[in-house]
Amino acid sequence: MNEKLYLFKKEHFQRHGSMRKVIPADSGKENLFEGHKSEEIETIYKVYRQEYVILAEYKMVQNENIFGVYVIPSHESSLMWFGVIFVRRGFYEDGVFRFNILLDESFPDSSHPVGNFQEVNRHPLMYFSLQKVIFQSKIFHPVINSKTGELNLLGAFPEWNKSEQHLWQVLKYVQWIFYEIESCIDHAVNSEAAEMWQTDRDSFKSEAVACVKASHDRLYDAPPTDDPHHICFEPYSPAVHDHVRSSMLEEGRRAVGGMEGGAKRGLSWVLAGSGKSLTRPPTPHSEGES
Repeated sequence: MNEKLYLFKKEHFQRHGSMRKVIPADSGKENLFEGHKSEEIETIYKVYRQEYVILAEYKMVQNENIFGVYVIPSHESSLMWFGVIFVRRGFYEDGVFRFNILLDESFPDSSHPVGNFQEVNRHPLMYFSLQKVIFQSKIFHPVINSKTGELNLLGAFPEWNKSEQHLWQVLKYVQWIFYEIESCIDHAVNSEAAEMWQTDRDSFKSEAVACVKASHDRLYDAPPTDDPHHICFEPYSPAVHDHVRSSMLEEGRRAVGGMEGGAKRGLSWVLAGSGKSLTRPPTPHSEGES
């Protein structure tokens, strides 16, 4: 496995906290309503369970606070999520790329076969992902299909295990591919982009800049759907946005002010002169905190 991809997965794919309060344990029984034969009850249970799991997945995404990446489930179906990534640096700096996440109808219980990206290139219909990430604008990138806009997830998720993998990890990967292009080459699905990256970096940069420009040109396009949750943008209007901007800036100043005491102490839970963790007393609340 590519070393940087391995380190990425080790760093970003770790479970944060217990899942027991978020997703109910799986008893291993296909029908938890033991003694009931009604297919209708089984169907209702599966629908409610799926909605609960997807809601829990979305809550985990919010808790991760993935920098520059924003998603929201569709109003019409929780199996489709609308997303956008703001790229802050690198070859795609200032890009604003919309994407959709499509979940399988049996999510999270379905699984995909162990995939090989070379085989995917030769026989694309033989492989499928538990979920798909499809960019809505053309992006010249080694791991994004130039025809369909689909991100190749098999490099990061050769197998999908619902107890170990979650959608926030997929979004981390969406973020990662724009900053670690070299590490994507081993599982490229766009051979032209991969070859250009390796042999003609200036031309690759020109292609990436063109993608960024195209994303700006289409930023205010009318949405392709009437779904009210589709992520839309509109030009800045002082009458509409000034008060929101002021409120956000004020909240940011309060947050920074509340951290000043901790910053001076290094935000450490190790008592000075001690090698034992969790020995420093908590920072007292400021007068403005409840």
